Amino acid sequence: QVQLVESGGGLVQAGGSLRLSCAASGRSFSRSPMGWFRQAPGKEREFVAAINWSGDRTYYGDSVKGRVTISRDDAMNTVYLQMNSLKPEDTAVYYCAADRTRGTYYSGDYYRDQSKYDYWGQGTQVTVSS
Repeated sequence: QVQLVESGGGLVQAGGSLRLSCAASGRSFSRSPMGWFRQAPGKEREFVAAINWSGDRTYYGDSVKGRVTISRDDAMNTVYLQMNSLKPEDTAVYYCAADRTRGTYYSGDYYRDQSKYDYWGQGTQVTVSS
């Protein structure tokens, strides 16, 4: 059974930093695209960041570009999201997602499409106070 488990969320003051982790189990995602999405209360889930199968290409949503970094450790079957200069509008539940495909390069639009991801975590809450 495939599981994605997020951790690292919490309460932080504006301007602070958090590092989210997503640990996968049940299969290896070492050659699969991975992504982060978030959903704020009353809003639709939106794209935050993604990393391609080889880790040499990353993609970011406009609202977080320059403030977050996605990375992966395939030996640990884990993907990370480093978030800096956090703002109150970053408050949301953050979800990790994984694609079942392996070893394929896609255009940037592919990674931003939630429907392309096959596995999802339960989410971790990030709250940024002003």
